[in-house]
Amino acid sequence: QVQLVESGGGLVQAGGSLRLSCAASGTIFSINTMGWYRQTPGKQRELVAGITDGGATNYADSVKDRFTISRDNSKRTVYLQMNSLKPEDTGIYYCKHRQRTRYAWDEYWGQGTQVTVSS
Repeated sequence: QVQLVESGGGLVQAGGSLRLSCAASGTIFSINTMGWYRQTPGKQRELVAGITDGGATNYADSVKDRFTISRDNSKRTVYLQMNSLKPEDTGIYYCKHRQRTRYAWDEYWGQGTQVTVSS
């Protein structure tokens, strides 16, 4: 089992910055990916950014050049640096950890952290 605890959400004005953190604990396997997803009312949860255990990253087009995902494997923590925030970035941000076990891929979600960007 893997537990994920997110932090760093809050209220910020448009153009501001926030840094989200997601700390993982439990049984972590070496082959894994971590990612940040965003959910807004009436919409499906969408991928914002992802990072592999090797450091390869991918981003939603809407956040490219504004958000940066990174990870510190020694701390089992993934970060999302969000700059130049826009009101449309508002939502609940969830951390996801996906890891390869012997027979399958298991995935785990955090509880979510609210990000609100005011105009």
